[in-house]
Amino acid sequence: MKMTFYGQFVAGEDHNAIKPLIQKNQAFGVGAVLDYSVEEDLTQEEAEKKEMDCQKGFLCLGADHREKKYKAHRQFGDRRGGVISARTYFYADEAKCDKQMETFINCIKASSGASNDGFSAIKLTALGRPQFLLQFSEVLVKWRQFFNYLAAQQGKSDMCVLEQKLELEQLKVSKDDIENWFTGEKLGLSGAIDLLDWNSLINDTTKISNLLMIPNLETGHLEPLLNKFTAEEESQMKRMLQRVDVLAKHAVANGVRLMVDAEQTYFQPAISRLTLEMQRKFNREKPVIFNTYQCYLKEAYNNVTLDVELSRREGWYFGAKLVRGAYMYQERARAQEIGYEDPINPDYEATNRMYHKCLDYVLEEIEHSRKANVMVATHNEDTVKFTLEKMNEMALSPTENKVYFGQLLGMCDQISFPLGQAGFPVYKYVPYGPVNEVIPYLSRRAQENRGFMKGSQRERSLLWKEVKRRLLSGQVLYKPVY
Repeated sequence: MKMTFYGQFVAGEDHNAIKPLIQKNQAFGVGAVLDYSVEEDLTQEEAEKKEMDCQKGFLCLGADHREKKYKAHRQFGDRRGGVISARTYFYADEAKCDKQMETFINCIKASSGASNDGFSAIKLTALGRPQFLLQFSEVLVKWRQFFNYLAAQQGKSDMCVLEQKLELEQLKVSKDDIENWFTGEKLGLSGAIDLLDWNSLINDTTKISNLLMIPNLETGHLEPLLNKFTAEEESQMKRMLQRVDVLAKHAVANGVRLMVDAEQTYFQPAISRLTLEMQRKFNREKPVIFNTYQCYLKEAYNNVTLDVELSRREGWYFGAKLVRGAYMYQERARAQEIGYEDPINPDYEATNRMYHKCLDYVLEEIEHSRKANVMVATHNEDTVKFTLEKMNEMALSPTENKVYFGQLLGMCDQISFPLGQAGFPVYKYVPYGPVNEVIPYLSRRAQENRGFMKGSQRERSLLWKEVKRRLLSGQVLYKPVY
């Protein structure tokens, strides 16, 4: 297998084994985003049991208070269903989360050794009990809904989200409870609630359960989302945040940029918000923390513009990775079955337009302030051409390292290597791990590549064209110019 499928899509078994490939790619101007791709090989029944067992202990309010989207459902307990291009972690215990944190730390250190400006990727669901992300996401969404309700009361519901500002004097709810929960200028930025700063979040004296409060539209007061939190549950949530903090500090110490992967929409509000809080702390002098935006989502543009606006107001470096998305089939099936709005754009072309719209906005911010940074993570040649044309129009040099390109190892080399040879910052997403433990990752690559067969035909055509060129020119061996 090492000579075939494994060798194509996985760099090697450990940090030492991957060095030759990393060095070879660097010679062509192609960097690496290291990812230890070992996954737990569970049956569907085992995955569902783990997910539902993880929900036990969270005593919730009545069903009428809860959003269906943010509750665990057994039929979707196996979060791998319909997902072929992203890894999935299932909670076992705190010791397993600590072990996964150590794995991420090793990736960060290896990224530092492999490159002076490397990237490393993490998933928050690997670092703690995912039900915390579910509950936290619901709180954030309910606050956004509350803000929309207040905006409608003041006749501002049709405004662009960046233009919606609420007048405190006109609020028809208890101002004492809500005034300090919104961020921006008084109640600005479309209801993005203001958490404690990151240092307070990870402080042992802060009760995370106090953050899980939601507004009651009838009374205007805050009430807890959950009836009861045990000391152990409080501790588990705190340790999750502390693990993330440890990884961010290791990234800073090793000169590595940390990309927080996007996940399912029922986790994503919490993931994005916690990532933003890290950016507020660690992106003051340069971009260290990068958030991931899935452009197949209807709300992608609003999310990007709100976060850029906040970074602009507060003066920190905005870092984004733009992807099309990895959970479309699962998201659609779950929305239809459980009964909430499909969060996905209606078709592929709509997703393309959303991707280019988000990218265009970030590029404009780069042109405006040079404090935004973006990873264009795509295998789509049209998107790469679109980005290069925009950079040319802006007179944005690739040496400024504001725009990066990313592709998976073993795929779309006809994009990655010409970009690297032309001096553009380009990275391969480099999985590694023991052969028998990366089988789940390889099986997904096999499924994904069935959809890339047309692209591989083009790649073969380009390879034959290059072989003929070298034979006719007498340049059989190619020496990289990087």
